[in-house]
Amino acid sequence: MALPNTPNKFSASRTRPSWRRYQQKLRRDGRWRLGRRKHLLGLAVFVLIAAIWWIFADPWSDTAKRSIPLPPPAAQTEPQLFSKADIRNLLAEYPLEAILSGPLNVSFGERSLRVESTIDADLQNFLQGKLYRRTSRYIAIVVVGAQQGQVLAMVNFAREGRAPNPSLTSDFPAASLFKIVTAAAAVEKCGYSSQTPLAFNGASHTLYKSQLKNVRNRYTRHTTLEKAFAGSVNPVFGKIGRHCLGREKLQHYADQFGFNQPIAFELELPASRTDITDEPYQWAEISSGFNQQTMISPLHGAMLAAVVPAEGRLVEPTIIRRVTDQSGVDLYHPQFTSARAVSPDTARELSRLMRRTVSHGTARKIFRRRHRDKVLSQLTIGGKTGSIDTRDHDARYDWFVGFADGPEQADAIAVAVLVAHEKFIGRRAGEYARLAMREYFRPRLERRSKAANANPGLKQSPDMKAADHAD
Repeated sequence: MALPNTPNKFSASRTRPSWRRYQQKLRRDGRWRLGRRKHLLGLAVFVLIAAIWWIFADPWSDTAKRSIPLPPPAAQTEPQLFSKADIRNLLAEYPLEAILSGPLNVSFGERSLRVESTIDADLQNFLQGKLYRRTSRYIAIVVVGAQQGQVLAMVNFAREGRAPNPSLTSDFPAASLFKIVTAAAAVEKCGYSSQTPLAFNGASHTLYKSQLKNVRNRYTRHTTLEKAFAGSVNPVFGKIGRHCLGREKLQHYADQFGFNQPIAFELELPASRTDITDEPYQWAEISSGFNQQTMISPLHGAMLAAVVPAEGRLVEPTIIRRVTDQSGVDLYHPQFTSARAVSPDTARELSRLMRRTVSHGTARKIFRRRHRDKVLSQLTIGGKTGSIDTRDHDARYDWFVGFADGPEQADAIAVAVLVAHEKFIGRRAGEYARLAMREYFRPRLERRSKAANANPGLKQSPDMKAADHAD
């Protein structure tokens, strides 16, 4: 049977396309191959550009994600080469007056170094001019910035033949200044507050063994921790040390407040010291400051007062702002450091006690007209007084340590003043402290007032208003 005559792909009789169609097909194929090559080349260029961008831009980095360019990195400063101990050795041959009076050029090998202090020259000169030397054996006035510990003023006077720099001498009885340490320990270890009720028998400024007994009779006098601190009542603090704290707790808080250990400073500063024995009556003596064994320097006294505005921190003092060489390279600048002495809550309780001392306690007469003063009335002021005779009773040590906090917390200062009165009493320690506080804040408040007058929209801050009525 014959197959139908139908062409297939194997058939020789398959119909060929015309020459015209063949040429059209060639042109279409050529255009397709050329287009494919263009697309492949474009894709290759795109992949190459993307790879380069990925390598150098890194789209996942934090810098690429930011909508604004990063600022240039800060200039790297040369690390300081000197420590506080090095500065102490460098300045050992120079008198304190040379360091306090202004920039000092010192020799270090073949190099000449410039030493700049933290002293406020206006405040230093003002206090120097207020010294009443006639009736005094010693006068020491120290003003420090409470937040960073920079020494703003250090004024010294000593009778001929006495220790020339009493501000840095740790041979003065601390007297009732130690009540600051005792009060802090009572708050944290005995659960006391400023309003804790307390009782005692006998006079406020004596400390007999019979006054340390826990007895209640018709002669018992009642008070609070706040009133006992403000009035410097020895029996109350003696009983706290005897019955509540004891040797270990007293020793712990003495260490916390910087006793019996070196204080890092650029000048020679012997350690303040207290020796606590196993005798219970001696615990009472230490706690109340009724002894000649607890010794302290005026600079350390300012550190005690600064614990309150520093919110419980014991700030290391510094008197050198920086040391540079001939090229202006910094070789030393202070590192502001501190250690936790008490908690912020305890510091607030101490603030209440010290403010009560100024408003209703042993410093009341010194500051009684401060609400009429246009500078002092804007400050929050607290303090602690202390007084004790020398061993031979030929002079009387008069202490005041305290703090003053202005409208700006960064301006808070701590002040310590020691005056050793001889036969007659001249200017008291609290008076020098009041002068120092007023003179330090006067120009700052004047500038603030001028700025407020220039900008009527600037209103008195709530902190400033609170300071006006702190007491």
